[in-house]
Amino acid sequence: MFAVQTDIQQVDPTHFVCQIANPETVNHVVVFMTGTTPFPEGTGGAVHFGYTSSSGVDWHFIGFISNDKPSAIFKISGLKNSARPNVPSFMGDMSNASGGAASQIGISVEPLSQIVQQTPTSQAQTDVAQFTSKLLENFYNFASSFAITQSEMTPQPNVSFVPSTVLNQWYENFKRKMSQDPNFWKK
Repeated sequence: MFAVQTDIQQVDPTHFVCQIANPETVNHVVVFMTGTTPFPEGTGGAVHFGYTSSSGVDWHFIGFISNDKPSAIFKISGLKNSARPNVPSFMGDMSNASGGAASQIGISVEPLSQIVQQTPTSQAQTDVAQFTSKLLENFYNFASSFAITQSEMTPQPNVSFVPSTVLNQWYENFKRKMSQDPNFWKK
């Protein structure tokens, strides 16, 4: 099921917000220009997802649209559970001017040269997840290459042995947790 929302509110000359009804049921949002008003030359719309938390509104940069790229699909499921981004807020000190909505899409008109240098939150999470998975896979393969059977073991009082089944179980558990919540290790 999907819904089209066109009730975008202009907060100031360069900031716009759209409330998201029932945000817990929304996986993706599509943001598009209607073609009636283009962005000023050299600018675009930095798209942010914001939700109300105990510390105010947490805004996540999720991508952008521009005259050359007038529409985009953004995955927002899971962002509410991710760590608060350590980046400047979408509306700075005005971030509490959200009208108390649970979730919103914010668009900030900015120079394209600045927008393209930002990394979307979901991409950063994907990069961390991929790096972590590759790191663990490399460690697992390295450690497994030293696996020996019990009959091949020689008594060495100063050396500890870990069964490769324990390493395999840990690796599978870590992969499962990582797929459920890429930030689980921060808790």
